[in-house]
Amino acid sequence: MKIRPVILCGGAGTRLWPKAKKHQAKQFIDFGNWTLLGKTLERVKASIYDAPIISTNAKYLKQVKQHLKKHKIRKFKIVLEPAKRNTAPAILSTALIKDIPSEQPLMFLAADHLIEKVALFNKAIKKNRKKLTHNNIFIFGIKPTMPSSEFGYFLTKNTKVTRFIEKPKEAKAKQIISKKGYWNSGMFYLRKDSIINNFKKYQPNIYRNCNKAVTKAKYKSNVYYLNKQAFTKATAKSFDYAILEKTKDINAIKLDILWSDLGSWKEICKMYGRNKRHYYKKKNVFHRPWGSYVNLFNGKKFLIKELYVKPKGILSLQKHNHRAEHWVVTHGKPKITLNKKYFTMKPDETIFIPLGAIHRIENPYKKPVKIIEAQLGSILKETDIVRYQDIYGRVK
Repeated sequence: MKIRPVILCGGAGTRLWPKAKKHQAKQFIDFGNWTLLGKTLERVKASIYDAPIISTNAKYLKQVKQHLKKHKIRKFKIVLEPAKRNTAPAILSTALIKDIPSEQPLMFLAADHLIEKVALFNKAIKKNRKKLTHNNIFIFGIKPTMPSSEFGYFLTKNTKVTRFIEKPKEAKAKQIISKKGYWNSGMFYLRKDSIINNFKKYQPNIYRNCNKAVTKAKYKSNVYYLNKQAFTKATAKSFDYAILEKTKDINAIKLDILWSDLGSWKEICKMYGRNKRHYYKKKNVFHRPWGSYVNLFNGKKFLIKELYVKPKGILSLQKHNHRAEHWVVTHGKPKITLNKKYFTMKPDETIFIPLGAIHRIENPYKKPVKIIEAQLGSILKETDIVRYQDIYGRVK
């Protein structure tokens, strides 16, 4: 029996666009002729997988179907949520559809995760398949590359998960890493009967209402339209809180691979920094008195640049009326002015420059400074610079 991949595709992406009335869900963002959902669909074409099931909502149905067509996936099922109820009801509802046998292994994947060593990932899935039982759950841990407050963690004894820690502060994250803690990737691997048994035991309300929602669902053109009346009665809970923090039979599959959920502009900037050779074009390099910059990718309402500030180079003291910026330092130690604050940054540190904030980058040292910058806004042009001071005589 092959593994059935279930792709959870309901995220709205509000963390990336906190003040925008209309924002793009990150699984559909074009990052340069590719999207995160597209990468996920390509990943499940491996021979170990059966046809995918996609859990989403009516708002995204058209985009999901466009992605399936583009990636030439003809066999699929879509489970449509009539309301947002977090990941526990979403996971259970997909498992309950009738064409999944009781002992079917299910691999739950988020539509917005970037995995850069796919063969290694699929090998770990295949290797652990025989260990699945009617009760246990396998979760995927990623070896941390740095202490981060953006991810949850877990601790293990051998392969058994002993404790979960939700998005700790950086100092606490360092302690967790020193105890060999792993990032909790939010990917789950278990059999259909294990999902049902765990929900019956720990979340009877969610089980009862999701079962009704699936039984009374309308099915048309490969799409299950879950019953709204029943589904909205299911308690809104994440799978972590609903099941993982209650059951004792959780095993970890530990991976040392590049992984990100691209849930912040810091992660997006770092992704472009790692892959900049794919985006670099000589015609997009612009020279300035303080150094140079290259436009790596111009997306929908965002622009990714790499800034090169030469030794002793100083950008003008400036502000922008139409854009905010996120910076990630990749080389050197820039001195930063942000309104009335002055400080030095180091590689891998990040800063947010709000719309209208007065700011400047200086490089007083002998080594060059490199910064990956994400500009977000309605106007992303050099004309949106108001200069206050400039050592190169560019203030009118």
